[in-house]
Amino acid sequence: MKNAGRCLAAITLILLFCASAMALEKGAVKLASRSEVDVVVVNARGEKEVKRVDAAKAKVVPGDTVIFTNAYENVGGEAVKNAVVTNPVPEHTVYVDKTAEVKGARVEFSVDGGKIYGLAQSLMVVGADGKARPAEAADYTHIRWTIEKALAPGAKGSVSFKAKVK
Repeated sequence: MKNAGRCLAAITLILLFCASAMALEKGAVKLASRSEVDVVVVNARGEKEVKRVDAAKAKVVPGDTVIFTNAYENVGGEAVKNAVVTNPVPEHTVYVDKTAEVKGARVEFSVDGGKIYGLAQSLMVVGADGKARPAEAADYTHIRWTIEKALAPGAKGSVSFKAKVK
């Protein structure tokens, strides 16, 4: 259980590092990543409610679902067309199917470590029997969002997905 928490903390640092690196490559688009979990807490009225908290500060164990969010902002002086946000599905997690859908963005997946991307229904993998089969959510290694509208200077948004800790 302690190892799962350490893995998640490492994943969070990796995501923050990757987001910073992507932001530098894009020049005008700044990215910020966060990982969170939903926890049940008792409020001041004694009622249970769900609260979203930083995954690095929560007790995350195998089976928990983590929400990974990438916020983006055009910090340049010109519009950015076809802005792309790419996120690996962190090691020790499995993508939760249909959680990367975002209005206003084309969502594509990779099953080969981010070399080739395609729509979910078009991806194929080789099964244990050596035969090609349609890819499943558990096969995805990376997610890529292409923002369909040009990002005007100062425009902000976010994309996210959920993954279950193995």
